[in-house]
Parts: sequence; structure tokens; C-alpha cells
Amino acid sequence: MTSISDSSVSFDETDTRRDEMYSTIDAWIDDLVTAVDEAQSSDEFLEWLDVQSRFHDYSYRNTLLIKRQCPEATKVAGYRTWQNEFDRHVTEGESAIWIWTPIITTRCPECENSPSYHEKIGCEYDETPPEKWSEGLVGFKPAPVFDVSQTEGEPLPELDTAARGEATDLLPELINIADDICVRVNVVSDAEWIHGDADGICRRSGSEEKPTVKIHDRESRAAVAGTLIHEYAHALLHFDGVDETERSKREVEAEAVAYIVGRYCGLDMSGSAFYLAAWESDDAETVRDRLARINRAAEELIERIAD
Repeated sequence: MTSISDSSVSFDETDTRRDEMYSTIDAWIDDLVTAVDEAQSSDEFLEWLDVQSRFHDYSYRNTLLIKRQCPEATKVAGYRTWQNEFDRHVTEGESAIWIWTPIITTRCPECENSPSYHEKIGCEYDETPPEKWSEGLVGFKPAPVFDVSQTEGEPLPELDTAARGEATDLLPELINIADDICVRVNVVSDAEWIHGDADGICRRSGSEEKPTVKIHDRESRAAVAGTLIHEYAHALLHFDGVDETERSKREVEAEAVAYIVGRYCGLDMSGSAFYLAAWESDDAETVRDRLARINRAAEELIERIAD
């Protein structure tokens, strides 16, 4: 994918600033939509999508069990699944994560139990013999799974979604505008980060009236800066609460803002296309559908940075 950055862009002329910002942001949105379309059809994305489809979507109950036993877990599968599906092996000495797995077998149409338990409880249903019963859920049993961090072998494909470029001076500038947009910022060291594979979060903190943004500190200043812009967008656009039905759309808005502001700051934001392809893989036009909100947040951040 083509690397895109715009270190020469500026909106210095007061009389024409608003029109220039609108036209430039519209053009960049067109670039982003095109890049998302290209990302969705790329071999890299299709390989990543194929691997993702082979991981189970665990129930809420099992998700809680996994997080209780292994808070840093990101991708979980059974011992044989790691071997047969992903050509990886559980590292010797690793402890299993225990979850509930369904027991599917033939069951009585009346009591809905397996043939053996149907007999044990004395169910009198006898209209059809057990060998003609259909299969269904009869219960659950404990089963061991392992996180990818507990395995070794062939690497899983990853999408490079991080911003790239020179941001040594940019990051302090971004942190300095936090008060201007009524946000509290905390860059957290790797040793103290407790939010799994998330790069950043934006939440209300206790009784605080303004949102708190926490960023996972990493070696790449550009990646940290890109994440901070993304979370700023959440703070500006989505601090009225989280509507789960809108979650993917909100990620589209926040990353589109990060793409625009990052480009203005001279960062290479090509990875945004993969980020959005992963979140909204069926409709790149969602970015244009949300253009007014994206434009408003991007303008505000650019104006604060330019001051």
C-alpha cells in the first residue's frame, strides 16, 4: 500500500483557512476510502481474515473465565487446534485456561437428555427409538485452551495499523493540547499497562467530568501519537456513552480523524486503511457517511495543534 504523509500541509492563511481545510479533508477522506478498498482486497488482509475466522467467538461466560485466568489473553484455542490449524505448539510447562464447552449428542425429544441420562431419570418417551433422535445440546463440560502467548511455532499474520514517521516533537505537542479539549492524558509504561492488546482507552474516571485517555507507551513515538489522536477523537465525539450497536461506527470515526490529523502532522497513516478494513470490512463508504462528524473533530484538533 502506498505510504501517505503530508508534512508540507498547512492552513496559515486566516481568510481561506476554513475552505482549504474542508477541501483538503474531503480529498483525504477520498484517499482513505480508496485505501480501505485496496486493503480489503490485498493478500495481506485476506490472509489475516482467514486466520481470524478460525478462532472461536467465545460466549460472555467463557470470555470472563479466560480473562480471570489469563488477563493478557488475546487469541485462544485448544491444544490440537493450535497444532492442526496454525502449526503452533503449546510451550512445555504452560498451564491450561479452563472454559466450558458444549456437549452435543442425540437427545430425547421429550426430556432433552442424552440416551443414557434419559434412561437414568426414567423418561417414558418411546415414540421414536434413540438411534433416530436428532442431535442437540445436552450440557457442558470443562475443556482446556491456551492463549497464543503460551504457544510457539509459525507466526500468525498481523496487520500493520500503527502510524509511522518522526514524532519526537509531535507527541509532547499533542499532550499539551489535552487541557484545551478538556481531556486528561496518561501515557502508561508497558510494565504497568493492564488493558491487554488495546493501544489506548478513553473513559470517564470516577467522578471526573472530563474523559481520561490512557495510552500504552511504546518505542515508536509515531505509533503512540497516532493512538493519542485516535483517543482524542473518541473524547470529542463519543463521550456521551458507549452504544454497542454503534461501536464499529465509532471506531471508523475515530480512526478516520486519526488519519486526517496524522497526515496533517506529517505522519504516515497508511495503516489506518487496515485498521478500518478490520473494523468495517463490508463498507468503506461508512467513512463518507460520517464525514460531518469526522470533519468537525479533525478541524478542532488541527486548529489546537496549529495554535
